[in-house]
Amino acid sequence: MSQVKEKKQERALVIVESPAKSKTIKKILGNNFQIEASYGHIRNLPDNVLGFDVNKGFEPTYVIIPEKKKVVTKLNELAPKFDKIYLASDPDREGEAIAWHVRQVLKVDDNKVFRIEFNEITPKAVKHAIENYRQIDMDKVKAQQTRQILDKLVGYKLSPVLWKQLGNYHLSAGRVQSVALRMICEREEEIENFVPQEYWSVHANLEKEGKIFEAELTKCKGKKIEIKTGEEAEKIKSELLSPDMKYIVDKVTDKQSQRKPTAPFITSTLQREASSKLGFGVSKTMQVAQKLYEGIELGEGAVGLITYMRTDSTRISDDARDAAKDFILKNYGEKYYPEKPNVYQKGKQNVQDAHEAIRPSYPERTPDSIKQYLTSEQYRLYKLIWNKFMSSQMTPANIANRTVEIKAGDYTFKTGTSKVTFDGFLKLYNESDDEEKEVKIPDLNKDDELSCKEIIPKQHFTQPPPRYNEASLVKALEEYGIGRPSTYATIITVIQTRKYVEKVEKALKPTVLGRTVSKQLCSQFADIMDYKFTAGMEEKLDKIAEQKLVWNQVLSDFYTPFMNEVNAVMKTAQKINIESDVVCPNCGKKMLVKTSRFGSQFLGCSGYPECKTILPLNAEGEVKQPDAEVKVDEKCEKCNGDMVLKTGPYGKYLECVECKNRKKYIVSTGVKCPKCGQGEIIEKKSKYGKVFYGCNKYPECDFALWDAPTGDKCPKCGELLVKKVGKTGEKIVCSNRKCDYKLEVVSSESNE
Repeated sequence: MSQVKEKKQERALVIVESPAKSKTIKKILGNNFQIEASYGHIRNLPDNVLGFDVNKGFEPTYVIIPEKKKVVTKLNELAPKFDKIYLASDPDREGEAIAWHVRQVLKVDDNKVFRIEFNEITPKAVKHAIENYRQIDMDKVKAQQTRQILDKLVGYKLSPVLWKQLGNYHLSAGRVQSVALRMICEREEEIENFVPQEYWSVHANLEKEGKIFEAELTKCKGKKIEIKTGEEAEKIKSELLSPDMKYIVDKVTDKQSQRKPTAPFITSTLQREASSKLGFGVSKTMQVAQKLYEGIELGEGAVGLITYMRTDSTRISDDARDAAKDFILKNYGEKYYPEKPNVYQKGKQNVQDAHEAIRPSYPERTPDSIKQYLTSEQYRLYKLIWNKFMSSQMTPANIANRTVEIKAGDYTFKTGTSKVTFDGFLKLYNESDDEEKEVKIPDLNKDDELSCKEIIPKQHFTQPPPRYNEASLVKALEEYGIGRPSTYATIITVIQTRKYVEKVEKALKPTVLGRTVSKQLCSQFADIMDYKFTAGMEEKLDKIAEQKLVWNQVLSDFYTPFMNEVNAVMKTAQKINIESDVVCPNCGKKMLVKTSRFGSQFLGCSGYPECKTILPLNAEGEVKQPDAEVKVDEKCEKCNGDMVLKTGPYGKYLECVECKNRKKYIVSTGVKCPKCGQGEIIEKKSKYGKVFYGCNKYPECDFALWDAPTGDKCPKCGELLVKKVGKTGEKIVCSNRKCDYKLEVVSSESNE
């Protein structure tokens, strides 16, 4: 009897960027697929050098990121065990580059490695990707590589200019971040230079049949009226209050209009709406959206709830459109779905239209149906995305508008009202931040005579443009064509981290340091800081991805004039001081903004070295009020006077109240050194400002730990236990890396 051998089922390794996706994808693909993560980029240009050879066509040299060596080792141990390897990093240029870097380090044959991409983590999308694998798109890779080299070149060459001029080695310049900083600084200058202009408006409280309503004066003798002073307003008021003045309805206009829904979210519009409606910062919006995209546990396993959130396309798939239609017809009725589906085309060019708009992966999953599985932030953002998408597929709202003009001698007043007669898409989503309130006026007809109850002049002043907030800055960057969806959050984070910009009531205000940096860069590198130049470079990167430009030719065209400019500036660069508005409390001279070797900012007197006054700054860049002096038990070794604990720009220190002798303040853990048995473990700082713990007998004893010792010993191996604090909370672990002892610390707050 012959035996028929069953065909062996292929086993595949799927390499994603984030481990958070693993559960969601594993649930879809089953046991023949193993999902592993690269944890983002695994290779990069080397630190401290440019990392590319200008003489060899800008050929880059990549190195494995030190923290990723274990990841690379693990992937290479797994790769030979599988029949196929799918590179499933994100569906954009950055993801394409990550896939290429992973391929470069895998020690397997080319014929078993494939690139797949999906815009949403759903069974249909993931399985379709597996069935339609492809090779890595090297044009996308070259475009991303060009961006990386450009950014490294600009940062590597411009930052030393700032170091030389400002004497601060923590400063940095960037191809896009510096242009964003320029925007914020220029807006601040507009606000400071703004001269308010006075103007007035005149309003009348009118009555018909006991109903009082307000109308605004708009014309005089048929022409638009402009009232510049209070005297003019009072003169008009006296004329309007004359006994023989009559108020007659001159014209009533009824008009029907429609408000159409707008497109589903792209990255920039999601960031703006999440800011205005939810109060989310740009980074927070993207973090929460990332989790919704990668998958949430819904009691049936992990489910990806939204499509990829870094996109500038408003397109949606036919399946999504059909699902939305079914839901709208079933839950709201035929009048809420248009005769023809709504299609949105984005006006901006350079749209990566292989992507879709940001939408729910499963339109039938309403926000309330899964609310119990989501955090408050996840629920609110998902609801915003769901409502926006579903409303984009609905019918327009019908609005009834009534405009009324009222004559009073030579003067014309105007009032009106609008009423939603059919809500349409407004049933789910309203673009306006404020709820629309219907203005009620009585039923007015032509030639109706009204009585005037009161004339009210109102004074106004023109307002300066508002400071950018995160959302409006993203909008401005998008309008200028600067950056791309994947870069907005990073740009805003960097300029705040570098202390160039601070948040004041959610608005972005440049610091003194930021304004100085921007001024220096704008005056010396006009092209790099030019909006059109930066936007033009983005277009060139897009053209590289489209095979319309050669990547290293773009770099070559940029490199020579840029380096000529940098070299010319470096020859003449002189150190400059950053003056603050603060005056030295001891000598009356201006205080200068300075930076400590740890990167923190403080104010130092411009009269140094004669005056050594320094003032610490808080996180907002304001002068920090001195802490109350705390007396300590220790005595001064010079005069035996009392010592007090103080805080300066470099941290805490002890100072004698008599002779002002200062000495370092040592924070002891109270734990005896296990190595020498004589010293005590104290808190220390590395030359980069990172806290660690070491023996106070150094250099005789070199015992050191990165984490604070608890004083207890490990029950398994006897070594010291240390306290580790991470994103997931506190843990007690053994300081011996070969020991796996671990104890979770449950805080009282987590039990509440």
